[in-house]
Amino acid sequence: MSQPTVTAMDIARSLPGILKRFPAIARGYYYYSVKGARKILTLGTLIEKNAEKYGNRPAILFEDRSITWGDFNAWSNRIAGCFQALGLKKGDSIAVFLENRPEVLAVVAGAAKIGVACAMLNTSQKGKVLEHSASLVKPKLVVIGEELVSAFDDIKESLQLDHPSPFLFLADTNTLNAFGDAPPGYTNMARQVSTFNSDNLNLIDPPRTGDTAIYLFTSGTTGLPKAAPGSHNKFLKAYGGFGLMSLSMKPEDVFYCTLPLYHGTGLVVCWGAVLAGGSAFALRRKFSASAFWDDVRRYDATVFGYIGELCRYLLNQPPGDQDRNHRLTKMLGNGLRPSIWKEFKDRFGIETIAELYASSEGNIGFSNFFNQDNTVGLSTAPYKLVKFHDGTRDPIRDEKGFMQEVAKGDPGLLIGEITEKWSFEGYTQKEATEKSILRNAFKKGDAWFNTGDVLKDIGCRHLQFVDRMGDTFRWKGENVSTTEVENIIDGSGMVEEAIVYGVEIPDTNGKAGMVTLVPKGSAFDINKLQMFLRDNLPAYAVPVFVRITHSIEKTGTFKYRKVDIQKAGYCLDRPGEEVFAWLPETAGYVQLTPQLVSDIDSGSVRF
Repeated sequence: MSQPTVTAMDIARSLPGILKRFPAIARGYYYYSVKGARKILTLGTLIEKNAEKYGNRPAILFEDRSITWGDFNAWSNRIAGCFQALGLKKGDSIAVFLENRPEVLAVVAGAAKIGVACAMLNTSQKGKVLEHSASLVKPKLVVIGEELVSAFDDIKESLQLDHPSPFLFLADTNTLNAFGDAPPGYTNMARQVSTFNSDNLNLIDPPRTGDTAIYLFTSGTTGLPKAAPGSHNKFLKAYGGFGLMSLSMKPEDVFYCTLPLYHGTGLVVCWGAVLAGGSAFALRRKFSASAFWDDVRRYDATVFGYIGELCRYLLNQPPGDQDRNHRLTKMLGNGLRPSIWKEFKDRFGIETIAELYASSEGNIGFSNFFNQDNTVGLSTAPYKLVKFHDGTRDPIRDEKGFMQEVAKGDPGLLIGEITEKWSFEGYTQKEATEKSILRNAFKKGDAWFNTGDVLKDIGCRHLQFVDRMGDTFRWKGENVSTTEVENIIDGSGMVEEAIVYGVEIPDTNGKAGMVTLVPKGSAFDINKLQMFLRDNLPAYAVPVFVRITHSIEKTGTFKYRKVDIQKAGYCLDRPGEEVFAWLPETAGYVQLTPQLVSDIDSGSVRF
């Protein structure tokens, strides 16, 4: 099978479309390239501009609700006024714990208008991980949706927040029309918001482009999630780069999004693109493959936001005569595998795949601006692909201590140069930020952001994603920190030692979690361990496979031979070891047999 490439002829074929979109591209480049952190150009001002231009057009569609840009702006102004009355000021932060619904966007917009940053808590988190995330940015307040009160109550008493009434409740309903009843210990936010003025705020010291608008949580090598600040400039780059330059969004477009709004792809990339067109953002609480195309037709969607796993789930649905009965021709996201790229386009009638590469904390992004197949596109940021130690995110240095670029077409570790224009916003923890910076890479004094990802150049400076290296892997559209899972396993008291890693399953996206462990004592109960993990980890982070052994091989310096262990995957040919799997729609682990392994490898068992 030939490897995908992008040639000069491919680029030339795309030029007529580029020329047709040139006005949008030129306008988009302005926003994408905004210089100056002190400009008064922010998420709030973008929303106000849309309210002025498209006040009566829909901004958000959700279930049976339709909210215009004018009403959305007024709502966010009332929320901003409420936050001010609660004592919040520019530079403060709050945490947001809500599932996908219009209230998420209104809270983020209202906070952004007064310079308050929203830490977007992962709604799958629970227990110790949720407690850590909720405390990380030292929020003044937490906004909690009724749908998540049960999970939040488990950690509520352990949080120490600097506010007399720090817990704001939003009923799981249309809070523009109904307030619901707040549980004891919570303040009814919607009731308070309804009393404030709907006009745009007039602030003496308004927020600026370089100020932090959001915090997104990313799994890291230190174990528990890290908080990555995102400035208003991140929204501007999405507005210009994705919304205008890649998609040429218009007011008539409807963008269907099932991606979680606590992720950068959903909140920044997709919503940023919607803002650029004054378009409508059609939300769904959670992705459903069976309901997807019915929703697309219901909202008359023209664009949708994706991750690779989502596209695979859609392809796995039985083909039908309604597969092309829709107006959806554009898609924006990341992780679409080359093996299903053409099949997806052909089956569903997709014309534009704006595949991208970016990270919540990073300083570099790629976009498929020329609409080529099987690529994340190109970047105007300075970057290099360098040689690295297999199985790690560590670059190889030569005898002079400098890094080496890979030959064109070879996979290499992607690093982005840190400059004044391409700054690295990093994490809230300084040590985590420093750990992601590579210094003196090609000359004394230079600095580069280590993405930890391996990509390759397939021609005309277009890159293709290959793999994620080091101590994180991706499963079910989520980043999983191996160290985080190992720490939770250690805390169970049931295991002597454990090493966590990702393994590939044929015909799936990303890598499934696997742990090799040495049990403590003879009465080890694997499903008791699983119950503990499910209580303390999101479901996607609970290992799919467990290998039980008597000892884990180490190097002469007492480091685990992780690469060798990982290569074994879930095979059964290692003597004296047992392998278990958490199969789909089952309650606990089952021991693997040769027949089960064969069923998994053939795709008969679908994860």
